[in-house]
Amino acid sequence: MSTRRSFLTAAGAAAALALTGTLPDIGEAVGIPHRTDNRPLFTLGVASGDPMPDAVVIWTHLAPGPLEPFGGVDDRMVNVEWEVAEDDTFHRVVRRGTAHARPEYAHTVHVDVRGLRPWRHHFYRFRARGQISPVGRTRTAPAPHEEPAMTMAVASCQAYYDGYYTAYQDVVRRDHDVVLFLGDYIHDVGVGPTAGVRNQAVPVDFAGEIFTLDEYPARYALHRTDPDLQAAHAASPWVVTLDDHEVEGNWADYVSEDGLPHDEFLVRRANGFRAYWEHMPLRLDQSADGPSIRLHRHLRFGRTADLSVLDTRQFRDDQTRTGGWLPPDEVSTDPSRTITGDEQER
Repeated sequence: MSTRRSFLTAAGAAAALALTGTLPDIGEAVGIPHRTDNRPLFTLGVASGDPMPDAVVIWTHLAPGPLEPFGGVDDRMVNVEWEVAEDDTFHRVVRRGTAHARPEYAHTVHVDVRGLRPWRHHFYRFRARGQISPVGRTRTAPAPHEEPAMTMAVASCQAYYDGYYTAYQDVVRRDHDVVLFLGDYIHDVGVGPTAGVRNQAVPVDFAGEIFTLDEYPARYALHRTDPDLQAAHAASPWVVTLDDHEVEGNWADYVSEDGLPHDEFLVRRANGFRAYWEHMPLRLDQSADGPSIRLHRHLRFGRTADLSVLDTRQFRDDQTRTGGWLPPDEVSTDPSRTITGDEQER
């Protein structure tokens, strides 16, 4: 079976991806057949994120076979047209262009749309290979001098195998201006042959813990097949950060909970971060740089709210002893310990 790792190796880019996070353009890969089916491309929906007064990121993922290798797309780059309008009929289109869904980025698309008007709803969609995506709605942030009332939803720790995401139906109904997702978008543990309580058949390799550049994106794809999660992404812009399970439970800095050797854990972190950026509505300058990713940032919503987005994993001291519910001791109360690192704390 073809895998993304074997594809990148065939293109001579696997080491660059794991260690530096940068990739050359990739053309034909050896031994991977082209697929020519006409299945729907936009099965995982659309999303937007990190709104600014004049800009927002819009995202989509081409995946005619979401749980298949490469999402069921062949190894060629796909041109994807996009447009943003101030009305849901797209009569007032304000920005449009063409992006490239590249195989080395799992055929995901990130567009940082600039030149928008502040504190307005905008509607967006994508077109590729004659197919049109679902329409997403987003909203730019207020201008610096504005102080509007606004509403936010907060979500975290969604475990696909533990239940359905019906709470997102309420998020959509309440018409929030922004959704804050605080981490654990996926879980690194296996989902089992029936995806837990969902009783949904999944490929056999979904049953184990994830480590590779094939397995992490597949887990995001599985989550994004949930219609309520798709609807919540399409209804409002999201601001996201990660916690531990996007890589491994309870990891800290370069310390692996599973006891992986340092170099092996760096590769696992690189794989997890790469898949995370690919599948979140983040800007290009937030893409993973090997085993590092810049997620702490500041967003301002006029005079209404200042939002500091934290990363509490990459720079933290390791947990003391075995973790869990333990009383304070000399180590855990040491004031030099940190969860953010010095630069982020400043």
